[in-house]
This record gives sequence, C-alpha cells and structure tokens, in this order.
Amino acid sequence: MFAGITTGTRRQTRPAGPETTASRPPLVRELLLVTALFLVYKFGRQLANGHEASAFDNADRVWSWERALHLPGEGSVQHLLLHGDTLVKVANTFYATVHFPATVAFLVYLYLRRPGHYLWSRRVLAGLTAAALVLHITVPLAPPRMLTTAGLVDTAQVYGPSVYAATPDTDAMANQFAAMPSLHFGWALMVAIGLIMATRSRWRWLWLLHPLLTLLVVVGTANHYWLDVIVATALLGAVLFFVPAPKHALRLPAASKPSSRTSAPPAGRPAAVTRTMSPYQPEDAPPPQPAPSQTPTPPRAPAPQLSEAVR
Repeated sequence: MFAGITTGTRRQTRPAGPETTASRPPLVRELLLVTALFLVYKFGRQLANGHEASAFDNADRVWSWERALHLPGEGSVQHLLLHGDTLVKVANTFYATVHFPATVAFLVYLYLRRPGHYLWSRRVLAGLTAAALVLHITVPLAPPRMLTTAGLVDTAQVYGPSVYAATPDTDAMANQFAAMPSLHFGWALMVAIGLIMATRSRWRWLWLLHPLLTLLVVVGTANHYWLDVIVATALLGAVLFFVPAPKHALRLPAASKPSSRTSAPPAGRPAAVTRTMSPYQPEDAPPPQPAPSQTPTPPRAPAPQLSEAVR
C-alpha cells in the first residue's frame, strides 16, 4: 500500500515429538507379538491349577489382612449392586466384555495415531502382565466369591452372564484361582494413564472413570479383593518407573518479528523513507518528513589590523 513498507513473518515451528518421529512398527510383527504374549499369559495361568488348598489358605490370609488394615468390606460395594437385578447384570456384563476389547481398542488407537506412545504402552502392559503372571503362579488365590468367610454372592452365577464355569476344577478356559493381582484393574488404569499422556484435550482426565468403574465392578461382583487392586496398582507403578515414558512435543513460543535489513540506495537516488506503523499513529497520517539539512556557517575572517602609521 505504501512505498517502502517492509513486512516480515517467521513460520512458527514445532519440534518433532514421539508422535512424528517414532516409526510405526510393522503391523504383522505387532499382531504376532501381542498374540504370543496373550497365549503365554493364558497358558501360564493354567500352571496354578491344582493348588486349590493353597488358594483357599491364601484367601483366608488376605481376608484377615484386609480386616487388620481396616479396609472397607467388599460386601459394602456388592450391596450397592444388589439393589436391582438390572444393575448387577450390567456389572457382570461389564466384567465379562469390557476388559479385553477396551485394551485392544486402546492399543489400536495409539498404533494408528501415536506410535511413540503405542510402543511405550505396549511395553508397560507386557511388563505388568509378566509380573502378574509370576504372582498368579507363585501365589494362587481364591476370589472372595468362593470364600465362605466373606459371605458374598457369586453374582455372575446367580444373575449372569458369567465367563467362568460353575466349578473351578472343570474350567479349562480360565484359572479362577488367579485373583492376585487384578489385571482387570491394572489394565484399565494403564489405559487411562496412556490416553491422558497421549492426548491434549482438557477432558482427558475423565478417562480415570474407566479404572474407577472397573474397581467398583471387580469388587462388587466378588471377583477380587481390595488387596488385589492395591497390588496391581503397585506393580503398575513399578513398571512405569522402569519403562521411560515418551516426552511430549513442546510448542515453541511465537518468534519476534525479525529486523529488516536496509540496503544502501544507488548513487544519485534518494533513499526511500520506510514507514513504521504504530498503534498510536492514524493510518491516513502523512509520513514523517526528514528534518531540513542545515548548511554550516563558515568561520568569520579576522578583521584587518591597522598599521602603526595610520594610528
């Protein structure tokens, strides 16, 4: 619009983070790896079968420890679910159907949108599951629904649906004596943590409702003790300590406008006046005029001296 106006913009840059720099691992390799880990975990849990006596002895100890620690009784949570058949059936359905699909959907989302966070989350879940498998084998534990002392209802068998056989000895699909720790809660908590770290929405903290709801379900249906949840949380914290989390990409602050370089005008041509826009100067005001140059006054010649004869 005006001659001599100079404008300069600098493109705001964003350093590459794990979402952009981490290469997405091959899909086939990941599918094989996750499937292998699941099979190892599934068959490893079966190693605890045949230890029913130890499982019930450990259940009595856990129940006594919880009372000594003054933890709230599992029956108080189950009492809330038993107010209506619909509510307890919803809790049983949640326990039976949400655990694996939610975790798989979490990994698929991170694989497609946040590869760096996917690798981190997969390692954490693998470490947590491996640690849980060791406890499942070494510390068989009967769930509270089987413990006569607890006086709880096996809601899955009474109201349905159930993922376990009516008698644990005939259950070839699942090990019902692997209550410690609760991977239902451990995985749910990791899903919430992973999504909170991988997203930027101000609503992302609502993902914590997933482990909270899972906690109420696993305790209310008498599938896990409070200590099962506490141990799962402790194991997850230990794995998170040893597996470094990906760093988020940081946004650089807006760069200041660079100063324009003025080049010397060609010989015989006056330099162009650069007008600087000011918020206090009207747009239609005339450009400032350069101050008039002043010609220096030559020094005055000294007065002639009269000779002695004239004086």
